[in-house]
Amino acid sequence: MTELLSLRAPASLLARTNLTLGVSSMLIAVISTIALYAFVIDPIAERSADDEAALLVLSAQTWVELPPAARPYFELELAQNHDLIISSALQQLPIYEGLQTQIVLLQQQRLGIDMVLLEGDDLIWVEVPMAEYRLQIGVPPDRRDTQPLYVAIIIVGLGAAIVFFTSLFVVQRVNRPLVKIAKQAERFRGLETIEPLAETGPRELVSLARNFNTMASEISVLLANRTTLMAGISHDLRTPLTRMRLALALLPETIDAELIRRFEHNLETMDELIGDALRFAKGTSEKDQEFELVAFVEDILSTFEQNVALKIRVSRDHRVILAPNAFSRVLTNLIANGIKHGGQVFLTVRANSVVVSDDGPGIPEDQRGQIFQPFFRLDRSRSAATGGSGLGLAIVDQLCQAHGWTIDVGDAATSMNQNASNTQAVTQLTGAQFTLSFAAND
Repeated sequence: MTELLSLRAPASLLARTNLTLGVSSMLIAVISTIALYAFVIDPIAERSADDEAALLVLSAQTWVELPPAARPYFELELAQNHDLIISSALQQLPIYEGLQTQIVLLQQQRLGIDMVLLEGDDLIWVEVPMAEYRLQIGVPPDRRDTQPLYVAIIIVGLGAAIVFFTSLFVVQRVNRPLVKIAKQAERFRGLETIEPLAETGPRELVSLARNFNTMASEISVLLANRTTLMAGISHDLRTPLTRMRLALALLPETIDAELIRRFEHNLETMDELIGDALRFAKGTSEKDQEFELVAFVEDILSTFEQNVALKIRVSRDHRVILAPNAFSRVLTNLIANGIKHGGQVFLTVRANSVVVSDDGPGIPEDQRGQIFQPFFRLDRSRSAATGGSGLGLAIVDQLCQAHGWTIDVGDAATSMNQNASNTQAVTQLTGAQFTLSFAAND
């Protein structure tokens, strides 16, 4: 039940605050209305009923005591000044069964005498025995009637409106700086310079902005130092590696050829690791450039000996603004990974993404979150034929994070149309699929 409520809660801080304040204001308004009715309206109604009863008794007594000639003038005065109609001529009227507060209180023997409530001519008639007369006094049904429902509506409506606009003003003052911090944190990749947040506003927001600026600066320095250190070490290792290769080439022919081959294989592996480190260091600090996407991808595919099926779903003159070397390294690693572990690779180019699929065994769902870790390799790929540095996908992930791209892994269980020898073929894929998404710029 708690999880269900949490899923239905508004996502934004403004909506959640307004909802909380709205519910609390509603409860306050309901409690205020009940208290107002119990301690103000109801006592006033009872007192008004007493006054009404006293006026009716006094009017009846005065009418009886007046001489007959003066009674019509008194009846006229009551009608004009007190909205009461008094008559000694009894009418045959039905019993009143309404619920108006004042009349009901009168009916509850507040007159202190035996009286009857009747209904007729849009009036409530109170039949009052007085001396030897039995008078009927007409009272409007809504005479001094209270309206607790309208009071409740006014309190709840105006209270909710006041709380909403007040919370809107207050929360927006807090929400705007938080939104700026969230956007800066989302854009921040550690390897680019971002504009520092303004350290203004309430003390807590100033402290948050200052700490964020300090953290961003320190992370940028740390990552820059890491990249520089990696590039320097990788570059310096090339010299002793070249000396070792030269030493192998100068060995006499009497040395075991198998031993020399193993040394050469180890040197090639070291050279590949050093090359990956240098390419990564270069790619993370690269600036964006504008180029034609389709031509750039076709140029990358031309470097592979194996044919890669290409499907274009964007115009050939579509241009994007990306870091070209980093984008080339990511796409090259993905294609090489598909060739290594699959065989046939299929590539789809869209306006804001490139999809690389293969017909290999695929990647288990429980291991998809680990394949981007350095030196992680699936069990089925641990062989000499599918060897490598183990950094290919890790470099892909790091370069994507550095440039704000996203890489998703899934199953390639979709059909792919392929042009081969001027014929149309449909291939059903069952391997892995990598989707590289980026922000397109026309």
